[in-house]
Amino acid sequence: MKRFSQLALPYIVWAALMLILPMALIALYSFTRHGNAIISFSLTLEHYQKFFTDPDFLIVLGRSLWIALETTAICLLLGYPAAYFISRSSEKMQNILVLCITLPTWINMLVRTYAWIGLLSEGGLIAQILGFFGIQDAELLYTEGAVLLGMVYNFLPFMILQINTSLCKMDHSLLEASADLGARPASTFRRVTLPLSLPGVINGITLVFLPAVSSFFIPKLLGGGQYFLIGNLIENQFITVGEWNFGSAISMIMAVIMMLMMMAVRKVENRNRGGKEE
Repeated sequence: MKRFSQLALPYIVWAALMLILPMALIALYSFTRHGNAIISFSLTLEHYQKFFTDPDFLIVLGRSLWIALETTAICLLLGYPAAYFISRSSEKMQNILVLCITLPTWINMLVRTYAWIGLLSEGGLIAQILGFFGIQDAELLYTEGAVLLGMVYNFLPFMILQINTSLCKMDHSLLEASADLGARPASTFRRVTLPLSLPGVINGITLVFLPAVSSFFIPKLLGGGQYFLIGNLIENQFITVGEWNFGSAISMIMAVIMMLMMMAVRKVENRNRGGKEE
């Protein structure tokens, strides 16, 4: 036991320096006034009051939550059928399909998002395809639809892989038993497949919603600065305005929202497994 504790020591030190210390500094900045030194500071809630009393900031927060929900819902609607198809394929075909899903993720997400600028821009490939069908002068880039498309494109693989993992781990003898008992395929899916795949669905929702709600470079590139989300607001406070204290307060608000989201997901997962809620 002592040996395992020693092996874990480097990770504990790394976590303390790279995770706990930065979060502690952000929390400290969020409760102090601009220009306070670490050794001499006064606590205040004015940054949190500023955020929750300004309707513009609340609109940005609501917009961020809404587009994250839209992204998650679309990824789920597209990802579940794709994952189901992969899990029902032969083992060789599964490997090929999973490779096709993961291959784009080998390229940096920023580069992949830049590629969509060329595809959606005026005179781009998608505009030419739409023009072939008689749709002219369609505004594709720098819109909410472009931001949503970039979100779904970048985060869809996380949903597919999580659901596919759950479906592949499922005991297929249960499907055979359901068929032997006379259940129709739709009933088998609703009563057997879907409940057993819920852990993958829940993990996929978590892996899509959390980065989507805090994303900043996708709306910045595909929204052209016209579609402002909470991630862009935090970036603006730190880099452009220089209001580190207010930016830290917004970061803490988002951290609390994400923690509440993860707690809710954990409760749903425990309920699905028949365990006790903590």
